[in-house]
Amino acid sequence: MPSYIFFFVALGFLLTHEMDAVRRHEWQVFPLLSRLRDDERGYTLFTALHVPLYVLLLWGIFTNGTTINRFFVTGLDIFCIVHVLLHLLLIKHPRYQFNNWFSWTLIVGAGIAGGIDLLFRAATTATG
Repeated sequence: MPSYIFFFVALGFLLTHEMDAVRRHEWQVFPLLSRLRDDERGYTLFTALHVPLYVLLLWGIFTNGTTINRFFVTGLDIFCIVHVLLHLLLIKHPRYQFNNWFSWTLIVGAGIAGGIDLLFRAATTATG
């Protein structure tokens, strides 16, 4: 079974980024949530939506409670890479607040670790 260390590093960066996203008011750049003019309501809804998101995320990773779902992990690795591109697309948004080295370390760290995980597992699978 291939090691998933880089996947878990990517997941760590991604989950920490989500904590930073609350501080940086990320809901203000999402098409639907940005319509909420009340910042407290946006914060509450954005944060509350992470409960089912995290449940689905953890449930998806562990297929039967103990075995890692390779298909799901691959999808999340790809998402971590695409997520960097999404942030690059949003960087000019007037309400975008991920404008510091720490936020970008979390965003890019997830993308790099996800990419390394994809490459590592592809190489491991190819060699047997």
